[in-house]
Amino acid sequence: MSSLAIAQTGGVEGTITDTNGSPLPGVNVLIQNTNKGAVTDFDGNYVISDIDNGSYTLVVSYIGFKTEELPFTVSGVAIQLNVSLQEDLMSLNEVVVTGSGNPRKKMESSVAITTMGSKQIEEQAPQSTADLLQSIPGFLVETSGGETGNNLFARGIPTAGAYEYVQFQEDGLPVFEDGALQFANIDNFQRTDLTVKRLEAVKGGTASIYASGAPGGIINFISNTGQNEFKGTTKLTVGDYGLFRTDFNLGGSIIEDKLFYNVGGFYRVDDGIRDPGFKANNGGQVKFNMTYRFDKGYARIHFKNLDDRTIFYQSTPFIKDGDKVKEYPGFDANYGTFANREMTKINVPQGGGGFFKADLEDGIHPRTNAVGGEFKYKLSDIVSVKNSFKYTDINLDYNAIFAAAWMGGVTSQADYATDLGIASGDAVFTYNNGGGALPSNINLKRADFWNIRKNMNNFANNLAFNFNWDKINLNVGYYYSNWKSNQNWNWSSFLASVEDEGRLVNLVDSNTGTEYTYHGISGISWLQRESQIKGTLNAIFVDAEIEATDDLTLNLGFRYDDDKYSGAGDHGTWGNDIGVLPNNNADNGVNILTGNYIYWDYDVSEFSYTAAANYKFSDNMASYVRYSRGFRSPIEEAFYIAVESGEGNANQAFQDLEPTKVNQTELGFKYSSKKLALFANLFHMKLDNITYQDIGAGGVSERKFANVKNTGLELEAIVKLGDFNATFNGTLQNPEYDGYEGSQVALNGNLARRISKFYCNIRPDYNITDNFNIYAKYSYFGKKYHDIENTFELPAFGVVNAGASYKINNLRFGLDASNLFNTIGLTEGDGGAPADGDVFLGRSILGRAVRLSVAINF
Repeated sequence: MSSLAIAQTGGVEGTITDTNGSPLPGVNVLIQNTNKGAVTDFDGNYVISDIDNGSYTLVVSYIGFKTEELPFTVSGVAIQLNVSLQEDLMSLNEVVVTGSGNPRKKMESSVAITTMGSKQIEEQAPQSTADLLQSIPGFLVETSGGETGNNLFARGIPTAGAYEYVQFQEDGLPVFEDGALQFANIDNFQRTDLTVKRLEAVKGGTASIYASGAPGGIINFISNTGQNEFKGTTKLTVGDYGLFRTDFNLGGSIIEDKLFYNVGGFYRVDDGIRDPGFKANNGGQVKFNMTYRFDKGYARIHFKNLDDRTIFYQSTPFIKDGDKVKEYPGFDANYGTFANREMTKINVPQGGGGFFKADLEDGIHPRTNAVGGEFKYKLSDIVSVKNSFKYTDINLDYNAIFAAAWMGGVTSQADYATDLGIASGDAVFTYNNGGGALPSNINLKRADFWNIRKNMNNFANNLAFNFNWDKINLNVGYYYSNWKSNQNWNWSSFLASVEDEGRLVNLVDSNTGTEYTYHGISGISWLQRESQIKGTLNAIFVDAEIEATDDLTLNLGFRYDDDKYSGAGDHGTWGNDIGVLPNNNADNGVNILTGNYIYWDYDVSEFSYTAAANYKFSDNMASYVRYSRGFRSPIEEAFYIAVESGEGNANQAFQDLEPTKVNQTELGFKYSSKKLALFANLFHMKLDNITYQDIGAGGVSERKFANVKNTGLELEAIVKLGDFNATFNGTLQNPEYDGYEGSQVALNGNLARRISKFYCNIRPDYNITDNFNIYAKYSYFGKKYHDIENTFELPAFGVVNAGASYKINNLRFGLDASNLFNTIGLTEGDGGAPADGDVFLGRSILGRAVRLSVAINF
């Protein structure tokens, strides 16, 4: 019996190399239509045993290389099958799963999609997720906020900030349903670490079919899920800003070919590139998943815990110098911040008694737990079903220093005193905590401590049936999402000195003895808010792919959303003198919650649809055309503005509140060869229903709607000449306002605020040896305007990053420097347009930072 059993099984083994004969570790080697597979070791070797006699197809795939499929036959012995993989410069032959019910190679797909594998992510050396997304054409990303709290503008669509028109996903489900809730930018709840296997970003196209309210795109972070062989990576990173970070990812099998697991995460602590005098970033995350595979599918569970504190950097002072900007004297443009140790603890009396306490060192502090599962089963040769679900619970404590222009600009001590009605010479300014008199040449700025506490949860479920006939693939599904966010605000104002490591300042009128500050706080709890918003989304979607010929593929899709939103808010009463501080004006303007809630409801029912065709001229060249229509429901802030403008009748005010509509037309071209890969996408976008107020005769205000039109080109290219490589990604566009009438007609033709016409990245690298690589990266951002009137111009700027890596056996050493020349680059302005020589506020990119890392693969 034993001899007979051995005779009826065999195996396959071999070595996987590149075209130069160098072994490739970590290559996935699978036997098609089975659960059997292997991953190559550091010498490129693989072994798959216990294969029943018969004929099979070996599928060899590795990110950055073309997938190979090789037939082989097992007849009781182990056979040798060596494979040489050809490099796929832009992974155009890689299969993508985002924005599709039928996974296809990028060359065969009719959407604009950018992918990055773990190796490419490592090469980018991003400081944050936002930093990583800057490499995706069509997405203009502002990274000046720090590791989190950043902003993304998709295809020239203007927003107030956050990630309003795109959806962040992890393994195909949203990180949180709405990525633009107040103070809950979606990157607050996502971290890119070694658990990420690859990133797929769909721009426009089918994004409106596979996500609600995301016509700008889907950004999907796909996790490692384990394999038969145990393998892992650990990485240690240190930096010149007190950075210590350790990452790990481990994966393997519990039952060979059946039960797999993957676990990983990171911990990081640093002082911040703009050092506030305390640990600016501190925390980490852990992710885990387990997969059970059976003959007709698989079942998977996954879990994520994120507990991380990050600092949020806000505006700092600059001086307008012609068409450039320069540093404000005594305040470092690259490393300065209003946040400092003296502001870390706030403890202020409240109108209803007691004290409100918060800690700036907590920063943006999400405590996130997400648990979910995924099940896929093949019901027949034609029909399969897949269901994915996830429950996410978030407690967010948001603490940041804001120094916005509407709070008042940088001012002299004399002007500050005069504005308060203090007679000349009677104002006594001193540093808080016994720091002595404030030097007369030091200016002042109001800087607010904003504390927002949010409790959020989201349950999402996506059920899809896939029908796969000979020439037609049909994906039919139902999506459900239920989410809720409760928030409490408590904001107070500081009086701060404008200097590096600025300090809190106290003010006393020496003539009357009146104090104007309370331990450096000039306005106690001047704003409070308690509110709730809830959303229930129900959507059905259909996506059909038709192989009209061997080279022509057609795509048709639609989605119907029936979404319901509701909420309640108590915005309190303004300007209360609570009288708890004798002879002190710091408690004269307190906002007090009344317990009087305004309730509102808002429903949205919308169709989204798309049609496309992709034509393959050859295995290496293809083109596509696509039209799509999607929408975005009003953001949370718009609901609250409507509540306040409705004078208590919120539902009446909501009659003029409309979802924005986005129509896009795209023409794409893809080309791949051994030395050149190119992905170009020409697009036209029209955004409808931007609300504005037209002031007519007699001062009567009428709410109207305008739009934005944008025609642009997104381009990705890679050139490989021997040991030299160069990558380019860029966007050329012209997003302009249109459709304004009456008093606002002059806005037509203006450039959309905070969006450049041209931005790009160029990254050459050179392999000095097989193990030693050096690179440089130049990022350019064209001029843009802070305001819709196009009077406040933010200059163009360029940033240089550089680094090197060295590999020896299973070790990789990396040296990476960002903003090498300490460029001052404003991502946004603040307030009105400054005249030449004026002091103004703005947010600049972070200064130079150097990081050294070592990673070990095993």
